[in-house]
Order: sequence, then structure tokens, then C-alpha cells
Amino acid sequence: MTQATTQLPSPKDVRDMLEELLGKDITVGDGTPASAADLQKATVAVYIDDKNVVTGVGGMDLPLSAWIGAAIGLIPKGGAEACLEDNELTKMVGENVREVCNIMAALLNREGTPHLRLEKEAVYLPGEPAPADIQGRMVALGARLDLNVTVAGYGSGRLWISLAG
Repeated sequence: MTQATTQLPSPKDVRDMLEELLGKDITVGDGTPASAADLQKATVAVYIDDKNVVTGVGGMDLPLSAWIGAAIGLIPKGGAEACLEDNELTKMVGENVREVCNIMAALLNREGTPHLRLEKEAVYLPGEPAPADIQGRMVALGARLDLNVTVAGYGSGRLWISLAG
């Protein structure tokens, strides 16, 4: 019996997971793919299968990283705005974003498909550029989901998931 390949989540799956996780209303809409320049100030997470093969990558621009990292930690909007003004995440917001990236692996796991998990130590926060091969996967055409995401009470940003590469 052949195992099915990993599938992208639907925008609704992303919205539902973020709403449950953050306890905030989430709006999602079509977004634009990440560019190499976008990735210099983005969170990038690497997902591997049980054979330790990179199978997917996910990312959020700096604004969405700040909004999500603040919202899950119950940090007021002003804390996220300070991250944007400083053009970097605080330690606490960054740790929160890493945890969200870990939980987001669930979006890539479906019955009958390979189990994916966050690669240990493979979340690159804004200002910590991911390795070139990972960046290449993030911008590759093919199996990808590009969304604009709004976190109620905070703000909007871009989210990317790519199984291309």
C-alpha cells in the first residue's frame, strides 16, 4: 500500500487553528508568495518527516510574527508594535512564535500521509536568515499556500506554507 503525499492545509484549516490557538477572530485571504527579500525579515520554520527529510517549510512576515507572538502570549498590541518599530522580535515574542510554528505542524499531518514535525532548532526568526536551500523551498513555485492573515485586535501580515522543492 502506498502512502499518500503530504497535502497543503486549506485556508479555513489555517484560520480555525489560529483562532483556537490565539482565542482571537482571524481573517484569511489570498496572499502573495514570499520573495527572497521578504525572507530576510521573516520567520521561517522547517518541517521534516520521520526519515528526517525536509518536506515542508512555513513562514510569516515580521508583522504577522509580531501579532501572533504577542497574541498567544497575551501581550498587548503595543508590545507587538514595539517589535515592528525595532524591526525585530523581543525574546518573549520570538519564543511564542517558535511555539506557534511547532503547533502549525499539525496543519500538515493528515491520516495516511507521512507524519511531519518541526525540525528541532530549525525556526529562523526575523533577522536570522534561513539557509539558502530552505529559502529556495520557501520561494519555489508549486505546492504552496500564500495567505494574508489578520489577527483581530492586532493587525495583518503574510503567511506562507510550501511543500515545493
